[in-house]
Amino acid sequence: MSEKKMRVLSVINLKGGVAKTISSVAIAYILAEVYGQKVLLVDNDKQGDASRGLNRRSEDRKGMEEIMTARHPDMKRLVQHTDFENLDIITANMKLLKANLEVLLDQTRPQQTRLKKALADVAGQYDFCVIDNAPDINISTINALVASNDVIVPLEVDDNTTEGLAELVEQIESTQEDLNPDLTFRGCFITKYDGRNEAHVQGVALLKSSGAYPMFETKIRVSKKVSESTFARLPIFLYSRRSAASMDYLQLVKEYLAMLGM
Repeated sequence: MSEKKMRVLSVINLKGGVAKTISSVAIAYILAEVYGQKVLLVDNDKQGDASRGLNRRSEDRKGMEEIMTARHPDMKRLVQHTDFENLDIITANMKLLKANLEVLLDQTRPQQTRLKKALADVAGQYDFCVIDNAPDINISTINALVASNDVIVPLEVDDNTTEGLAELVEQIESTQEDLNPDLTFRGCFITKYDGRNEAHVQGVALLKSSGAYPMFETKIRVSKKVSESTFARLPIFLYSRRSAASMDYLQLVKEYLAMLGM
């Protein structure tokens, strides 16, 4: 192909603590390292965990908040290289909270397409963009859905696995209808899965049999190496390539790419 067409993937769940950021970083890193794809990771969460996880979080350096508020964000300045080949990042910090409020008060230009326009400026430089979203429906997550081709949802099996999922799917569908007909909900995948825990086994079986939501076959097994990798500030696949979680994330990326015909 003479011109790259960057594919944009949003990782989102309205519940916190489901390994959303770990998953986003793992997917981005595997696409870059294993598949040799040029990848841009966008941290779209004011907590800045993806930025911190790749040692790029800073209160001084501008990132996602600039994309939301500036009329012509300087993408060359906002995109940072990481320590890893083929993987760049746009960071976030608490300034994104104020930026989102500012956007809602700004009636002078469209509010929902700002990230899409910004990413269009760098689309020719990347094969994939992975967006790590906040556990919330706010104006920057709506921007992410408008900018995305695909959405995937990490789920943890617990006493309320699907909390917020109906509301999220409703938001995805309304975004498809009103703002982005190219958006596809690719499905949910289970994180922190323990095959020896009968509640986990039954919970997954119930989810699949209900047919309420599309499900990935791949489940990310629970592994203490995951929490260790966050302290080490390294993608799990780099920190412990042989761990169960690393092997599962590799399979998850393979399953996702198969959906794209790759």
